[in-house]
Amino acid sequence: GSTYGIVPYVDPPSTGSIAGIVGAGGNTGAVCFGLCFRQLDNIESAFSIMGISVLGSALLTFLIRIDGHRSICCGGEDKDAIKKFERRSLISS
Repeated sequence: GSTYGIVPYVDPPSTGSIAGIVGAGGNTGAVCFGLCFRQLDNIESAFSIMGISVLGSALLTFLIRIDGHRSICCGGEDKDAIKKFERRSLISS
């Protein structure tokens, strides 16, 4: 959810392409975890790898920063940057 939530902010004119890349990344993860469950000797190792990967990616979300918007840890909203983004979004559509 958080991954798809930031897609429109990356580059508004290319939202469809970026959403496709994000979706492909999800499929890649599914294949990798499927191989973990198939190739590893015990299921606990596969679940451990999956859990560590999920926790690692969740921690990386704290580093996401979108211009003009408040991040999880710091910053404030900049009304000018938000208006600029909205104008850019309207022009591209």
